[in-house]
Amino acid sequence: MTRILISGAGIAGPALAYWLARYGFEVTLVEKAPALRTGGYVIDFWGAGFEIADRMGLGPEIMRKGYQVRGAQVVNAQGRRVAGFSTDSFTRATQGRYTTLARSDLSALIFEKLEGKVEKIFGDSPSRVEQSDRCVQVAFESGALREFDLVIGADGLHSRVRELVFGGQDRFEKYLGYKVAAFSIAGYRPRDELTYVMFTEVGQQVGRFAMRDDRTLFLFTFADPVADDKAAGVAAQKDLLRKRFGKSGWECPEILRGLDACDDFYLDRVSQIRMDPQHGLWTRGRVSLVGDAAFCVSLLAGQGSSLAMIGAYILAGELHRAPGDYARAFARYQELFGPFISQKQKAALRFAGTFAPKSRFSLFFRNQVMNLMKIPWVADLAIGRDLEDRIAIPDY
Repeated sequence: MTRILISGAGIAGPALAYWLARYGFEVTLVEKAPALRTGGYVIDFWGAGFEIADRMGLGPEIMRKGYQVRGAQVVNAQGRRVAGFSTDSFTRATQGRYTTLARSDLSALIFEKLEGKVEKIFGDSPSRVEQSDRCVQVAFESGALREFDLVIGADGLHSRVRELVFGGQDRFEKYLGYKVAAFSIAGYRPRDELTYVMFTEVGQQVGRFAMRDDRTLFLFTFADPVADDKAAGVAAQKDLLRKRFGKSGWECPEILRGLDACDDFYLDRVSQIRMDPQHGLWTRGRVSLVGDAAFCVSLLAGQGSSLAMIGAYILAGELHRAPGDYARAFARYQELFGPFISQKQKAALRFAGTFAPKSRFSLFFRNQVMNLMKIPWVADLAIGRDLEDRIAIPDY
């Protein structure tokens, strides 16, 4: 039986583990965090990822866990609405298969499908990966040393497997000039149910979204020419937000006070991972990558989780279809999925600037476009192209 190590228990890792276990592979899933992550930001889920979710029996549960958002609105410093649109066009373009849910909820739903089917290790991570003609020897941070037939890095934007096998992140990362922070707190007022509310200034934006259990999620986006985000711990990262948004209007003073009470703070830079699958850069020998580790389209693009599930499904399916011939399976995975990812990465570059426009004119123009989207045919034209997933999902 083929032994496969998957590093990363976000979205891509558990999805890949599910399909590999279903096909009879011996799977070990390792995650550096001590437990499955909770909280965090929300994602929009749609497209071909929904087809994969349906094949896993997760479609109805995803819709139940999700929020059927009615619209988004932009307010000024005094809280008055200046722009916005409804999500009716999203619903039409996706035939109703569109929802917003916590990324951690999606991860947990997939992870529950693994019970009793794969070996799961938390609080550990690969520290060395050495390949031979026969196997892959993996040393772990814990000191353990084990052998596997294949290793898959599904460990995100800052992938440890990619670093160990393919080289440093600076070789593949395209920084988009923005950073994102998120946290949630209980009891915040006001609440606007099923509406994403944003306050935008030149170069930065803060938004809030009312979640269940009386919690409110806050998402900050801001332009920053410096990619380095290695502030000395969470306290320093929170101070960065206070300095950046401390003089802003709207509800910013009250939102920033919530930083003291939150326990799920997150900050990262907005980047893409560009590895050319046409030249084998998703794979090297017995090691391959999937999800953000291989093809991060950027956090602001809104489809990373869906793409991770599609990639995991295709990778597992090709390994199943070519038993023992991992080189052929890896090549087919790249051949089938690579062109689709290239299109998605190009499309994602258009999104970043809408979150934190870099000039007053860009901000004005964005708001006018949002208001035009009240007209159904304009909204369908503007949104339909970007929501369409032009990929044929194989049946394995």
